[in-house]
Amino acid sequence: MFAEILSFFTTLDVHLASLATGSPALFFGVVTLIIFAETGLVVMPLLPGDSLLFVAGAVTAISGLNVHLFVVILIAAAVLGDSVNYFVGSKLGLKAFENRQSRIFKPAYLLRTQAFYDKYGAFSIVMGRFVPIVRTFVPFLAGVAQMPYRTFFVYNVIGGVAWISSLTYAGYLFGNILWVKKNLSLIVIGIVIVSLLPMVIKVWQERRKST
Repeated sequence: MFAEILSFFTTLDVHLASLATGSPALFFGVVTLIIFAETGLVVMPLLPGDSLLFVAGAVTAISGLNVHLFVVILIAAAVLGDSVNYFVGSKLGLKAFENRQSRIFKPAYLLRTQAFYDKYGAFSIVMGRFVPIVRTFVPFLAGVAQMPYRTFFVYNVIGGVAWISSLTYAGYLFGNILWVKKNLSLIVIGIVIVSLLPMVIKVWQERRKST
């Protein structure tokens, strides 16, 4: 399983470049759909986010596509995704996490997100964009907590713009650098490791406290 995941990330640039070359519209569509699914569907917390945006930005530069249009589309998908997740959370509530054997609605995910939410408050909607798994469950938890939608929407837009713009434009700016082109797969793995590191450290600290 781990080998398959690693293989996916190390060839992500190849798959996206192939899509962009064959059909730019399909390339835009696939990336947009993944971003929407990761942010909008609470059952999809393990989809690539940060690495996907960086690589997509780099591929856009290499392919000569309109990065500004791409960023606008992705921001819309991210904002819409979080809004959908919020409304699902407001309807389902904590009942979704009652089954402790669930592989998707894991209580551990909820507790981790709850701690993040308690620490940053409404600003967790923005901060959570940059943390894998947490970014999928924060809008859901905001819905469960019945955060006023107007408040949620403001932070949702700020977070969506910051997350999409920073990573996609970073990939676009570095995409035409020769070293980046040759080592894009390694950069993707690095982004995944860096984005997961705070979560790993937090889990390690909690386990140390419990022993």
